[in-house]
Amino acid sequence: MALTESRSAGRAEPDRRFPQALILGLAVAAWATLALWSASPYGRYLDHGGWLDSAWLETICRVVPQGTVVVPAVLYAGAWLLMIVAMMLPTTLPLVRVFQGITAARPDARLLFGLLAVGYVAAWAGFGLVAHAADSAIHVAAGDWSWLALHGWMIGAVVLALAGAFQFSSLKYRCLERCRTPFGFVNARWRGRRPASEALRIGFEHGVFCVGCCWALMLVMFVVGMGSLGWMLVLAALMAAEKNLPSGRRFAAPVGVALLAWAGAVTIANLA
Repeated sequence: MALTESRSAGRAEPDRRFPQALILGLAVAAWATLALWSASPYGRYLDHGGWLDSAWLETICRVVPQGTVVVPAVLYAGAWLLMIVAMMLPTTLPLVRVFQGITAARPDARLLFGLLAVGYVAAWAGFGLVAHAADSAIHVAAGDWSWLALHGWMIGAVVLALAGAFQFSSLKYRCLERCRTPFGFVNARWRGRRPASEALRIGFEHGVFCVGCCWALMLVMFVVGMGSLGWMLVLAALMAAEKNLPSGRRFAAPVGVALLAWAGAVTIANLA
């Protein structure tokens, strides 16, 4: 009996480490892919504004029904997924540790972890599609309205001001609190009666709260450029600090002030 228990414990311990190692491995692979992509001749496609400039993409767009909409959306989804895996997935490690502590002894522990991750990424993917639709609408409006095209800096200033103001909102802090208390979050949702659906739900709802506290900062990527690895690293580090460091809540206000000041500087520079 003791030998059997020892072997079971030996299998459970690697299972505890496997999800964390997988998350870190995926994040490193995503960062490496983004770095190689941005340094390649196709680096401009990381910023989806130039995807339709390529002849081979135009050919695909002609073949695919509604290709001018579908193809950029698919490419954007791939780029966005890489960004989420690189920037946001590592911030789920505290949640994963708690979840693994509950499910590691189960024979389906790895499946449940996979569903947890799928739910989390799905929440961010949904936000990405909404952001892509809004960004595309702005580009269309700029094409039809010459004044907006000539004053495109105003969009950047508005986004920066919005992100800065959101740092002081009660919604930001409510969502952030859910992200910072993974034990209570999992404990309130895990019953083990329908493990697959519960794991997917926990991942998705955690992703929704993560979107709730970080969406405005992610919009800053549309201002600085989605292909900017430097800004991606800065924003990823900031969001990870807010969510996981003991004093993370204290970062929100200074960052809000900095973003509002940045918006003001952009406005003054363009009006002067």
